[in-house]
Order: sequence, then C-alpha cells, then structure tokens
Amino acid sequence: MRSLSLIGLFSPALVFASSEGVSQSATDLFTLGGFPISNSILTTWIIAALIIIGVRLAVGTPKLIPGKGQGVVEGMAQGLRDALEPIVGKKMIGKTFPLLCGFFVFILLMNWSGLLPGVGTIKYHTAQGWQDAIRPANSDLNTTFALSVLSFVAWTYFVLRYAGIKVLIFDLFGNKADKKEVGMLMWVLLIPIFFAVGGIEVVSIAFRLISLSFRLFGNVFGGENLIHALGGIAPYVVPAVAGLLEVLVGVIQAFVFTLLSAVYIGLICNHEGGHDDEHAH
Repeated sequence: MRSLSLIGLFSPALVFASSEGVSQSATDLFTLGGFPISNSILTTWIIAALIIIGVRLAVGTPKLIPGKGQGVVEGMAQGLRDALEPIVGKKMIGKTFPLLCGFFVFILLMNWSGLLPGVGTIKYHTAQGWQDAIRPANSDLNTTFALSVLSFVAWTYFVLRYAGIKVLIFDLFGNKADKKEVGMLMWVLLIPIFFAVGGIEVVSIAFRLISLSFRLFGNVFGGENLIHALGGIAPYVVPAVAGLLEVLVGVIQAFVFTLLSAVYIGLICNHEGGHDDEHAH
C-alpha cells in the first residue's frame, strides 16, 4: 500500500489510504471532559456545524419577502413537507415536521460525508495498527442506533401526547371486527386472536430499533467500503461512478428513515378519538 505521511492533529503519523475502507467499529481519538470522542463523533460535530453555518449564511435573518438563499431553503423544506403530509396526517405534520426535516437533512449529509476527500481515507497509526482519523458517522452502528432510539422516543411521545394510551392499546390489542357484520359469537372468538396479534405487533415495534439502525448502517458502511475496494482495483474512474451511485443511495436511505418514522407516527396518531379530537369537542 502506498502511503503519504502527514503531520496533523493526531499523532504519531497520518496516512492516506486509497484502497482500504473504514473499519467496522469507530476509534476513540481523544477524551473531552472524561468522555471518549470517536472519529464518527468528530464527523457528526463537523457536519452539524456545517448545517448550522450553511443555513445561517443562506437564510440570515428570515424576511417576509425571502431572498434567494431563504427561498431555496424554504422551497426544499416545503417540498419535503408536501411529501410527508399525506403520510403523517394534516393534524400531525406541523408538530412532527421539525423532527422529520431534521432527520432527513442530518442523515443525508452524514451519508454524503463519506464522499468528501479524506473521510475514511486519512488514517493514523496506533499500537493496534492504522486507524481512521475521520469516518462517515453513519458507518458507525452507534450513530445509526442513536438515531433509531431518537425516532422511537419521538414516536412514543407523539403517540401518547396526541393519540393517547387508550388509542394505542386499542390499536395494538383491540378487537377491530364489527359486531353487526360478524355476529357476537365470532366477535368474542376473535378477541384472543387480536390480542395475540397485538403481542406480535409489540415485538415488531421493539425491533424497529434494530431495523432502522442496521438498514442505514449497512448501506452506508457497505457503500463506503465498496468505493475503497474499487479504488484499489481500478482507481479514479470506477470509484467515481460508484460515488455517483452513493449520492443516490444517500438520498434514498435518508428519505426511507424519515418516511418510516413518519409512517409509524401516522399509523396511530391519525386514528379518531385522540386527545386533540377530544379537546375539539
């Protein structure tokens, strides 16, 4: 492997590797206040800072008549809102959109961060060998699992706050058959069936933490290592084509995560009889 030694923040040496991908686990770079800071956390901080600075520079002070930068940001936000509103519901879109929009923008930029020069390729030497100095945050399972936990906590809050515990329990375990259509005897016989289905649904809800995190992690981690592997076989052209594909994959995975979070909320919060409906009467 050809390497280029650099002098930088991390010691004792840095190396640029074109044919090796990111490692399976993140590497701690330094400690801050007693807490270890890994290379994926460093990427998260950098991207978060770029989002804040970019939006502030583009929008500045929001005006009633938007400028070009504010118009572009508002146009993209409105497009995403229009796509999510039929899914999460009209009564919930205003309450959930800040979170869903944050998910999409944050995950999208994190997915694309692996395409930036140096991300996943600049390495430094330790006693354990060469380690990534900076890596795509979503190629670390800790990051994607934290996002899925945040999505799950948000789902729990919105469901309990705007639908209520009664609606949640009925949606999971309630007998949804119509007595007039199936008859009383059949309706009673269906009670244990719906209860068993509710138990399966509870397990399915718990597994959302795994499905959301592993889907995002697998696509980003696999794509990142694919690009580096192709770079070792046929430099420049083939990795460039794979990089263009990863741009599309990054958009799709960000939208899928956001879309599923919206679907989970909308499935229950769109039911009639929630808290907002009760207050309306």
